[in-house]
Amino acid sequence: MKALAYSTEVPITAHAEVVVVGGGPAGIGSAIASARNGARTILVERYGFLGGMATVGLVGPFMTSWDIEGREPIIEGIFKEMVDGMVAMGAAIDPADVTGFSAFGGYHRYGHEHVTPFDPEALKFVAQEMVLEAGVELKLHALLIDSTVHDDRIVGVVVATKGGLEALRAEVVIDTTGDADVAARAGVPFEKGRPGDGLMQPVSLFFRVGNVDDDAVQGYVDSHPEDVDFRAIVRRARDEGGFSHTKDHLTLFRTPRPGEWWANVSRVHGVDGTDGADLTSAEITGRRQVLYLVQFFRKYVPGFEDCTLIDTAPQIGVRETRRIVGEYVLTAEDVLGARRFPDGIARVSFPIDIHDVKGGGGFFEGPREGPYYTIPYRSLVPLRVEQLLVAGRCVSATHEAQGSLRVMPPCFAMGQAAGTAAALSLETNVDVRNVDVQLLRRTLQDQGALV
Repeated sequence: MKALAYSTEVPITAHAEVVVVGGGPAGIGSAIASARNGARTILVERYGFLGGMATVGLVGPFMTSWDIEGREPIIEGIFKEMVDGMVAMGAAIDPADVTGFSAFGGYHRYGHEHVTPFDPEALKFVAQEMVLEAGVELKLHALLIDSTVHDDRIVGVVVATKGGLEALRAEVVIDTTGDADVAARAGVPFEKGRPGDGLMQPVSLFFRVGNVDDDAVQGYVDSHPEDVDFRAIVRRARDEGGFSHTKDHLTLFRTPRPGEWWANVSRVHGVDGTDGADLTSAEITGRRQVLYLVQFFRKYVPGFEDCTLIDTAPQIGVRETRRIVGEYVLTAEDVLGARRFPDGIARVSFPIDIHDVKGGGGFFEGPREGPYYTIPYRSLVPLRVEQLLVAGRCVSATHEAQGSLRVMPPCFAMGQAAGTAAALSLETNVDVRNVDVQLLRRTLQDQGALV
């Protein structure tokens, strides 16, 4: 038994069948799926709204939910319902309508076709209403403190709220924190960073700018089709001594609003996203970079001459921290070979996208042997600890494979699978490790997911 120093002092304030920790894409998918399949479900989120990196990180658009060749969608289910809800509000563009620069801007390579521009404020509302409509008990402003484990079996979590510490009991816990916080505190083995030195991908502070002349940007790309990621502009600026930032290209996307763009250009190296001091330093550095970058845009990027800073993300975006060691470790060979597993629960086509851990470049390569690969259910099931599932970017994968599955549409899909599996385990009276994966796959398909 894992003993907590304060265990006898923490009141048990709730007992649910499933507790999901983390309200980002994986957590939203998990909680909705769990509740829809009949389990009493609590969703714990440390901020006052849902969405994770899609809202608190201003990360947008959603990367591709279609196959590598852009022929058909491969991620639907709860993800599609959420997109459809935002489209109906006029706050998102359906990925079927997004092809090439003219539709969204800035980056025209495979993996960036059929993306989904959306308004983060709309996502907060749509996610909230979908979660509540499913019957989930929402617990906002609640920060995970610890996991409660008895005889290698997780039985709940401890959270901190404005009222103090609270213990939440559960039959199944789903870790959708992105950093495997629940799993790590429960004693699940994990890895961080690349082999050898443990370095992780840099973090980035997303920001939005307005008052951009969209026609002028489009005109530049039309006349410079070889420079849709603005590398030539960066090289010219460097030659003139006007760009000292590490990144060698500009990742810019249109939002659904005219004249408004996302910028994913900030880059801070050497950050461990599980270390508070590192995160503090990264936030400071990231905001300094944003002010510098806005000035650079005005001077060098056509159409951005009069751009204005709208906002910076409330939290810096972390690409990689802990990855659990599960029953199966997904590899780069699985991704590049477009491997499809008998227990596959989510389809992914996004390339292995690794931002250089030290410099301004990176690695970007997608499946070679087919239009997509699948994530096996076993990668969501950690070693050592029972009744715990993990969904999102911290599932069991290598550093390279995680560089593909970490984007948000696959996280929604993994979450839906985890939540469905949790409910099925209760319904069939088996541990989550022993869920009938073919029943799980059939249930996901019956409920609109593509496996």
